[in-house]
Amino acid sequence: MSPELLLWVLARASGVASTVALVLSVVSGMALRSGALGWLSHNRAVRALHDLTGLLWLPLGAAHVVALVLDPAARIAPIDLLVPFGVPYGRLAIGLGTVSAQLLVLVMVTGWLRRHYAPEIWLFIHRLSYVAFAALVAHVFLSGTDFAAPAIAALAWVVVAGVAAVFALRLVRGLARNAAR
Repeated sequence: MSPELLLWVLARASGVASTVALVLSVVSGMALRSGALGWLSHNRAVRALHDLTGLLWLPLGAAHVVALVLDPAARIAPIDLLVPFGVPYGRLAIGLGTVSAQLLVLVMVTGWLRRHYAPEIWLFIHRLSYVAFAALVAHVFLSGTDFAAPAIAALAWVVVAGVAAVFALRLVRGLARNAAR
C-alpha cells in the first residue's frame, strides 16, 4: 500500500469512527437530559457511554486531521485547523469540519473544568455541542464521498433524523415547561 493510499484510508476510517463516537455521545447526552428518553436518564451505562464517547472522538478526530494534513492530495495546511474556510477547495465543507472540531474541543475542555464555571455558563457552552453536531453533519454530507453507497446514505439519514427528532422533542418539552412557569 502506498503512503498516499494509507493516509487516505486512515483519514476516512478515523473520520468515520470519530463521527460514530460523536453521534453516540450526542444521543447518550440527550438521553441523560431528556424527558423524551426519561427511562434512560438515570442509567449508569448511558452515563458511561456518554463519558467514554465524549473522550473517544478526540484521538479519532486528531488522527483524521493529522492524516489529512500529511496527505499531499488533501492540500490542508496546519493553519486551516485554526482558521476555517481557508482551504483552496471544498471551502464550506472543510470549514464546517474545522468549526465543528473547535466547538467540540471547547465543550470538552469546559466539561473538564465544569466546577469552575457557574452552572448556566457551563450549560450554555455545553449546548454548543448541538451547533457542533449540526456543523459536523453538514461537513460529513458535503465532503464525504461514501454517500454514493445507498446503505451508507440511508444509515446516515436515519441517524440524523433520529437525533433531530429527539432534539425537537426535547426542545418542545423545554419550551412547554418554560411557558408553564
